Amino acid sequence: MSLATKYNPAEVEDKWYQYWMQNGFFKADSNSGKEPFCIVIPPPNVTGVLHMGHMLNNTIQDVLIRKARMEGKEACWVPGTDHASIATEAKVVQMLREKGIKKSQLTRDEFLNYAWEWKEKYGGIILEQLKKLGASCDWDRTSFTMDPDYYKAVIRVFVDLYNKGYIYRGQRMINWDVEAKTTVSNEEVLYKEDGERSMLYSIRYKVKDTANEWITIATQRPETIMGDVAIAVNPTDERYQHLIGKKILVPFINREIPVIADAYVDKEFGTGCLKVTPAHDVNDYEIGLRHNLPIIDTINDDGTINEKSELPKFFGKDRFAVRKEIVKDLREAGHLVKEEEFVTRIGRSERTNSVIEPKLSLQWFIKMKEISKQAYDAVEGDEIKLHPAKFKNTYRHWMENVRDWCISRQLWWGHRIPAWYDETGNYVVAETEEEAYKIYNSKFKIQNSKLVQDADVLDTWASSWLWPIEVFGGFKNEYFDKTTGKIIPGKNKDLDFFYPTNVLVTAPEILFFWVARMIIAGYEYMDKKPFEHVYLTGIVRDKQGRKMSKSLGNSPDPLALIAHYGADAVRTGMLFSSPAGNDLLYDEKLVEQGRNFANKIWNAFRLVKGWEVDGTLPQPQVCSIASEWFESKLNQSLLEINDHFSKFRMSDALQTVYKLIWDDFCAWYLEMIKPEYGKAIDAVTFQKTVSLFESVLKVLHPFMPFITEELWSELASRKPKENIIIASWPVPGLINTTLINEATEAFDLIAQVRNLRNAKGMSPKESLTLFSSRNDIQKLWPLVRKLSNLNELLTGAEKPTGTSLLVGTTEYIVVLEGKIDVEKEKEAIQKEIAYLRGFLASVDKKLSNEKFVAGAPAQVLELERKKKADAEAKIKSYEDALLKLT
Repeated sequence: MSLATKYNPAEVEDKWYQYWMQNGFFKADSNSGKEPFCIVIPPPNVTGVLHMGHMLNNTIQDVLIRKARMEGKEACWVPGTDHASIATEAKVVQMLREKGIKKSQLTRDEFLNYAWEWKEKYGGIILEQLKKLGASCDWDRTSFTMDPDYYKAVIRVFVDLYNKGYIYRGQRMINWDVEAKTTVSNEEVLYKEDGERSMLYSIRYKVKDTANEWITIATQRPETIMGDVAIAVNPTDERYQHLIGKKILVPFINREIPVIADAYVDKEFGTGCLKVTPAHDVNDYEIGLRHNLPIIDTINDDGTINEKSELPKFFGKDRFAVRKEIVKDLREAGHLVKEEEFVTRIGRSERTNSVIEPKLSLQWFIKMKEISKQAYDAVEGDEIKLHPAKFKNTYRHWMENVRDWCISRQLWWGHRIPAWYDETGNYVVAETEEEAYKIYNSKFKIQNSKLVQDADVLDTWASSWLWPIEVFGGFKNEYFDKTTGKIIPGKNKDLDFFYPTNVLVTAPEILFFWVARMIIAGYEYMDKKPFEHVYLTGIVRDKQGRKMSKSLGNSPDPLALIAHYGADAVRTGMLFSSPAGNDLLYDEKLVEQGRNFANKIWNAFRLVKGWEVDGTLPQPQVCSIASEWFESKLNQSLLEINDHFSKFRMSDALQTVYKLIWDDFCAWYLEMIKPEYGKAIDAVTFQKTVSLFESVLKVLHPFMPFITEELWSELASRKPKENIIIASWPVPGLINTTLINEATEAFDLIAQVRNLRNAKGMSPKESLTLFSSRNDIQKLWPLVRKLSNLNELLTGAEKPTGTSLLVGTTEYIVVLEGKIDVEKEKEAIQKEIAYLRGFLASVDKKLSNEKFVAGAPAQVLELERKKKADAEAKIKSYEDALLKLT
């Protein structure tokens, strides 16, 4: 077969992916009798397209699932997408706007018809893109968080938790996204690491019934002063003791508000006086509750000022526009005392980046303290292991400070809250409208009432927390016991077989949003953890350490990279520098390195398949040595690779495979066994090489599935479905460490002889004679002779004239009589002696330092003494060589 000189991924990848799909290699069967190995994909938003973070995350998942499949396990990787309430609704609204349609003009059902139309058109794009990466998911199991059964499961869990007393409806201060016009959870509010620049305004308020007494407050939000209901001071602040209980006039509207004493006020911040606006600040709300203060909400849901502000000039204007206007008005009226810039934490919506507006609202919540206990203990006791373990502290902090979870969102796209209300505000919670009427009639005994379902939907995370259970249909009628609120063991074979899953691969930023909540749901409904390991990837950043984003223009198109370099190159490029939990500094040179690696393997294959095999030839000694050595290196590397996998050090595992193939197999083994040009190779060596090549391809397959399947199919004759994707993962065998160590020294010697030739300008074809001061090189002499082009090995007490080489403490001499410039050689040796004497002096200085010797660990002292002995031996060797030249 004539192979191209370079590997062409475009000719290989689609061919093999279709082959794998058509032959069902990705499908998982709970009846197989094998050991299960399951991963559920973190479902990407249905709005999503493939980005570099997806590439990293899904490459890691595919590496793990492919290795498990080769280990003979029933490997099940469940794909799917998340309905992503806020993001999807925003996309649909944008689509409608382009058609000249406003959401407000549509009924709920009409809007949802458009939303489903959009989802069907665009929702599967990212899953198709993952196929280009080589993702070996069981596509028949693809789930969507608003599939009919999944939808029912979410509603069923809501009703169950409500009946258990975990879900309640209450008026609380929530985070309001004025752009998306919905609540967002505390975890969805982001703060910049270094804070943001803002202004602190000092504003004076007139004390009522005084000629000229004022009280000055400091605020970041002058646009909210129309909602002020009190001025608070610290009860221990002597400056304001005389004002406590007096009335103050709010600027412009002259509303009378009291001065109250509250320990929350920081005497050192600003003026020590705090305007209390319960409708627009979480802490002010708490103060308002303590002092039974009224609540005046002056900001509409869209962030504009409303009529409760009592200032018509601001009605309907954006809050930040009003801030500018009112600062100007305060300045002109003499109320603005001071303006100063400072750095503060400003909460922004994760979805829209708009500044969060704290608002008092009637919402649905889950009580988190009690339901979270098992999830806390599971990670604390390492029943669920986080990788890297440093995130255990982050998880602990969040779980110990967990707050009730606001789960209602003011949207139409999503799981509609299963609560039904009558005209007076009475409500019931039920899975269906029919059940709601039954419960209502039984509870309230009111005839002919019309029930209307709650308009809000659930937080997206309140559906995806069921993902590891519901992708296996855990909440269907036949599996779920409504009496106990538990899933019945033994009823659902897929769920029993694949749950708990083995590994979750996800990003640290959703450790709370999703991971913790899945753990909570797992223990609540299965009495089991949802997964054993959580592998937390880092953030993909550019070379400058910046997070990749469209606005910065520093995020490459993953599909363009795959088209240019090939999926295998992109996969390895992503993994070359991605230790768990640490950010990856992406550089396209890493992908180029992946492509070069693919070409290296391709060329190694072309070399091997290009050899003529002669079954009559005996196996040369050098080939026997080479085979034994590489098999030991392979087994040694396998132990390292398996250890890295067990500790989720994916980058390290790849580096070990890379070194095994590039250095050990290609650079050394193939060079050792390669026959002379135009000559054949013996059959024993060839068959052994094919076998070793197969093992090498196997350990590489999880990382580079396409090229390995292509070469596997060409390396030897295969039966139908005898593919590398289901080939057995190699089992480590015996390791001849003595041979490995001896070969390492031999390689050092070979490299020095080659470097000597280069330095002297000698042809590689010119044979040389070698002297060894020890006889233990005899075993590997055939290898050294072949790779160094040596014609004779001299031993004995008499050293010949030549250039001295040191491998460890063993001296070798390359006989160069008549082939070198003696004076230049002497000069080179003298320079080396001078360097070694300088080095020896620095070591002696350390060892003569009593303080160093007394305080250094024993192994450090031993290392320094070894350095001294090696330097002295080398100096002696070079001095002897110098004498030979004089």
